[in-house]
Formats: sequence, structure tokens, C-alpha cells
Amino acid sequence: MTELAAAGAALAGEAARYAGMGWMRGTSGNLSVVLGRDPLRLAVTASGLDKGELTAEDVVVVDGEGAAVSGGVPSAEAGLHARIAAVAGAGAVVHVHALAPVLAAQRWPDGVPLRDLEMLKGFGRAAHDDLVTVPVIPNGQDMRVLGDAFERGFRADTPALIVARHGIYVWGGDLRQARHRLECLEWLLRFVLETRIDGVGRDVR
Repeated sequence: MTELAAAGAALAGEAARYAGMGWMRGTSGNLSVVLGRDPLRLAVTASGLDKGELTAEDVVVVDGEGAAVSGGVPSAEAGLHARIAAVAGAGAVVHVHALAPVLAAQRWPDGVPLRDLEMLKGFGRAAHDDLVTVPVIPNGQDMRVLGDAFERGFRADTPALIVARHGIYVWGGDLRQARHRLECLEWLLRFVLETRIDGVGRDVR
């Protein structure tokens, strides 16, 4: 199996998992893995397809700007995947439309604060005495603008970005690590939403 075929199979498997969780409804969301760094090349799930039905062939290779190098049509958001991979050094980026991050960004538009919650360890941070602020940026259709906003607020120890009224990006060294971080972060965001107490103990009712 070629590297691209292996990447396509892995991306299809992860997309099916997220679709089953209701995080990639319809054709929404996209996932990527880095194929090479010099020059930067990513395998990205193809645009406009049901993410629960992808095959290993439903993948597009893009460059550092998110433009297609080979394959079909990538999502316009491939450009933000590429920027995250370049700036954060990520090996994989997952973008889903889970509801909790979007609701949390609506409530905390300047960044979602989390602290003193055990599940933070699964997100790569300390469970106590470690304030984590998940950055939020405004939505838009220009990936360069979104990429600039991401880079301005980037912290190496916070591997996530919420795009307001849109969805969330989480990254890691590979797809498995990105998935684990996303699952833990989604739990954390649901906790602060359902308790109506933010991560630093303030009642937001």
C-alpha cells in the first residue's frame, strides 16, 4: 500500500467514526495528515462527500497554501489545515462541527477558559492549577485571514482552535492523538456548558 493510500484509508476510518458521533453531519468537516514537510504536503479528505462513506481514494493532496497538487477537489478549509500544520508542527488536523464547541464559543467569544478538570490531562494539560483558554476566532471564507487570526493567538500547549458559529480544529502528532484530544476537549466543553459554570469557577447563568 502506498503512503497516500494508507493515509486515505486512515482518514476514511476517522471520518466514519466522527460521522457516527454526529460530528460530521452531511458533508461537513474535513481531516488531514501531513505527508511531507519540505515542501509541505497534506492528504485532506475530499470536498462535498458524505464523511461516513469515504473510501481510501477520497483524498486530495494539497500544498502549503491548501491548493490541490493531485486528486480531486479539496475543501477551501484545506488552507487552514496547512497553516496549522506549518505553525504548530502538527502531523494531523481534524475539523468537525460538533455542537458543544460552537455553543461554548458563543458564550465565551474571547476564548473558552478551562481549569481544574481531570479530563484536561487527556487534552495534554495539567488537571489542576493550569488555566487553559481555548482560542476563538471569527468565522470567514478567506482562509488566509483565518490563518492569520489563528497564528496571532497560537500557543504551542493548546492544540485547538474554535471558529465561531462554525466548528473546531484540533491537532496532534497523528490522527489518533488528534482524536483523543478532540474527544477530551468536547467532553470538557459540554461540562462547562451543562453546568453553566466556566472552567475558572464563575457562574455564567
